[in-house]
Amino acid sequence: MFVLARHPGLIRSVVNGQRMKGRRTMHRADPSRPNRLRAALRFGWLALGFLCVALGIIGALLPLMPTTIFLILAAGCFARSSPRLEGWLLDHPRFGPGLRAWRRDRAISRRAKGMACTGMAVGYAIFLITAAPHLPLALMVAVAMAACALFVVTRPTAGAWSDA
Repeated sequence: MFVLARHPGLIRSVVNGQRMKGRRTMHRADPSRPNRLRAALRFGWLALGFLCVALGIIGALLPLMPTTIFLILAAGCFARSSPRLEGWLLDHPRFGPGLRAWRRDRAISRRAKGMACTGMAVGYAIFLITAAPHLPLALMVAVAMAACALFVVTRPTAGAWSDA
């Protein structure tokens, strides 16, 4: 009687209650298994890329939701799943130059920096007016937004939506 071991290619033979290790078997690992895993990962990156593009489009329409970070994430997801979609995003007439500047130099245009900092300030003002938070929460949100604004401002400056 033969029983397959947990390790591919090995069997344990049980003959009269005695185990014999190390024999080879005709059983081989399924060669399509790594391809299935790779395809599943690729599909996951592709789905995440489309989700990030959708959030980026929503962010372009809503004044307080960011756009660029979602498009940067989408470009990274598409780089792992679909070079064609990555190329489409990087060659997009509206968003492509900013994405290429970020990828090449980690740079943000002056216009984008101003819009980001203005958006954060407006968002914080709306938060203060509508939520009327207690002082500790208001300070925590202010510190978090100031840290984000500092990060944006300290990035290298790219030309205004150009590849310079």
